[in-house]
Amino acid sequence: MTAPLRVLVWNENVHESQGRPASMAHDYPEGIHGAVAQGLAEHLPNALIRTAVLSDPEHGLSEDVLQQTDVLLWWGHAAHDEVADEVAERVQRHVLGGMGLLVLHSGHFAKVFKRLLGTTCSLSWRNDGEREVVWTVDPAHPIAQGVPNPFVIGTQEMYGEPFDVPPPDELVFVSWFSGGEVFRSGATWRRGKGRVFYFSPGDQDYPVYHHPDVRRVLANGVRWAHSPGLERRPLEVTNPQRRWDG
Repeated sequence: MTAPLRVLVWNENVHESQGRPASMAHDYPEGIHGAVAQGLAEHLPNALIRTAVLSDPEHGLSEDVLQQTDVLLWWGHAAHDEVADEVAERVQRHVLGGMGLLVLHSGHFAKVFKRLLGTTCSLSWRNDGEREVVWTVDPAHPIAQGVPNPFVIGTQEMYGEPFDVPPPDELVFVSWFSGGEVFRSGATWRRGKGRVFYFSPGDQDYPVYHHPDVRRVLANGVRWAHSPGLERRPLEVTNPQRRWDG
């Protein structure tokens, strides 16, 4: 019998606990993590999907939890610095050892993402609530399977270039915004034995994680990031501050 895919959705849960923005209670009554988990369950009915938040003991990311996680999804925004360094290193070790990682929207500034990529992961942004058109630039990629090309998000925060990340192993999606900006909104990297997918659509101010195409992309991303049959062995981080130079 095949073991179920084990997925953990992590969210700092700060906006939800502080009730800001005011639309949060309406858009995400179960938190962003709840909406993401619900969307995954629609497409991955046999998966074991759990959630964790910053305020949990060890941020809900203990060694035991990570050993039982095939793919981790990460959403953060207001509390990146509150993630303990030892927890960020622990997650990094598990990714290097084969755990998949999906980094969502403002998670580009997460400690673990910056450690894995070795760059600032900075970008340009504007939050005026505008139209985002997401174009598939690699239609043969598994993450793009069944995703309309393009699909439109009616109201979203603008993320734009330059995006200070290493050249992606694969660029799957590029977004265009009504202000004229473009952004590499869906990209993958391989680090050690692990697969990393960054996907930018999704913000606390807008109900983007209820968008059916966004949900499909995330589910596809989880499938892609999973490495079934891989002997998971967390790898030691020998030089976590090294900048990636190609």
